[in-house]
Amino acid sequence: MTNNGWFQILFFLLVVLAITKPLGSFMTRVFNREKTFLDPVMRPIEKLVYRLTGVDETKEMRWTEYAGSMLIFSGITMFVLYVLQRMQNYLPLNPQKLAGVAPDLAFNTAASFTTNTNWQAYVPETTMSYLTQMAGLAYHNFISAAVGIALAVAIVRGIARREQDTLGNFWVDMTRATFWVLMPICVLGALFLVWQGVPQNLKPYDTAQLLDPQTVQVTDASGKATTQVVKEQTIAQGPVASQEIIKELGTNGGGFFNTNSSHPFENPTPLTNFAEMFFIFAIGSALTYTLGQMVGSQRHGWAVWCAMAILFLAGIMVAYSAEARGNPLVQTAANHVQPAGNMEGKEVRFGIANSALWSVVTTDTSCGAVNSMHDSFTPLGGMIPLVNILLGEVVFGGVGSGLYGIIVFIILSVFIAGLMVGRTPEYLGKKIEAFDVKMAMLTVLIYPLFVLTYTGISLVSKFGVSSLANAGPHGLSEIFYAYAEAGANNGSGFNGLNANTMWFNTSIASTMLFGRFFMVIPVLAIAGSLVRKKHVPETSGTFPVTTPLFTGLLISVVLIVGALTFFPALSLGPILEHLLMYAGKTF
Repeated sequence: MTNNGWFQILFFLLVVLAITKPLGSFMTRVFNREKTFLDPVMRPIEKLVYRLTGVDETKEMRWTEYAGSMLIFSGITMFVLYVLQRMQNYLPLNPQKLAGVAPDLAFNTAASFTTNTNWQAYVPETTMSYLTQMAGLAYHNFISAAVGIALAVAIVRGIARREQDTLGNFWVDMTRATFWVLMPICVLGALFLVWQGVPQNLKPYDTAQLLDPQTVQVTDASGKATTQVVKEQTIAQGPVASQEIIKELGTNGGGFFNTNSSHPFENPTPLTNFAEMFFIFAIGSALTYTLGQMVGSQRHGWAVWCAMAILFLAGIMVAYSAEARGNPLVQTAANHVQPAGNMEGKEVRFGIANSALWSVVTTDTSCGAVNSMHDSFTPLGGMIPLVNILLGEVVFGGVGSGLYGIIVFIILSVFIAGLMVGRTPEYLGKKIEAFDVKMAMLTVLIYPLFVLTYTGISLVSKFGVSSLANAGPHGLSEIFYAYAEAGANNGSGFNGLNANTMWFNTSIASTMLFGRFFMVIPVLAIAGSLVRKKHVPETSGTFPVTTPLFTGLLISVVLIVGALTFFPALSLGPILEHLLMYAGKTF
């Protein structure tokens, strides 16, 4: 570790802190239908959209209507994306003449981008046409992010309102999230990326003659191996900048290229690297300020932000130190220290500090974009992204999903605090009753149910372990990570796993769908319960949710729930691999 590395990490957190209040305050005005500087441009467009779609913007919805609208919209758009992939060979904007996507892979990808997971079990530049990238994947990058923001705002309204039945209008919230929040930032952000060297065109791929032709071995369909001399290289390009910016801002993560944000066309400079990490955290951080403003307790919003920041710093401290320390077996074999740390799977232009920082940022949220390969991290360094995902990605979190995820842990925290003093727990003037706690626990239990079940089946089945690149505890981590990120809608992965098989495509797709929709419905039910409750004045026995004590309790609940649920799997995976590494064994 270096002072320069820590300076960059702390400077990054300060910049995120600086944007939290202005962006959070702006989103409060947007979703409270207050006047903003974008209204002269966006309001006429918004009215036109409602007129064309038949939406009554004055009609509000109960939580069941809100959830139903979200499910219907997501189901229809997922089906359209599936059809677009299957039919892309008959559609325009396909200069490379790419074939239609296989059924199981198309289903997996449609589920992935609809749920804001953006898991990619394929090579994008050789699988998806420009039309699929733009009208399918980039469109879902916007819409899935807007849906997440809308859900978070609806849940906050449930906390803020008293003795009402409605949480807002799903169609209005999603539209305003798209037009007021995502699109303006993405237009400016895409221009910034183009300025830095990210391509934005519809040209066919270029070819370049190799200065040093390479001889490679290829295997034909019959299994016969032959040698082939490669004299030229295909250089993929396309509408990259417009997809890259929403990939980060919407915490989507699905890259235009297979190597994602380690590719120089997606992330060409240290400045773009910093900016893209900043965009990943921006909305999730700002939503804590929006929470504070909408519920009338700004100190509560900052208390939640501090809990997230402390968890972020704890994660980066472990990941950075583990990667900077390097691999002791490499040091022994080479008979010298590793002054640069563990550089396997990392871009030299980003180094250890920015690679470790990105891995923590992308898994603290539901983004999943990567600028280095997590599979190549040291056992403890790779464990931190996995742990971040297993904790529910509530450290700033995905756009919207991080906020409503942390609210579940807040409900559990005040419930525990109430048990400690022997009184009915309260949260911002609302009594937390049995139904609310049951829904919170249901949300917490759904995730490990699917992750651990599918992981166990894959580990004892030939169709599961046959896709592994590594044996032993690292192989367990590869499969465990795949289902963990799917259930948490992250999309990153330990890339040693070949997930483009019938089993993994279908099982991971179902995990993504359950992880998104089965977890948010109980949270909406909590909001529907809270919105009907009366306000209860604070007393001397009320547990305050604006103090360092609350922040500490919230952090403890997040860690304890994650540790109790997943510690056995972590013990058999990265922790065991770490101990065996120091015993001289690798996998």
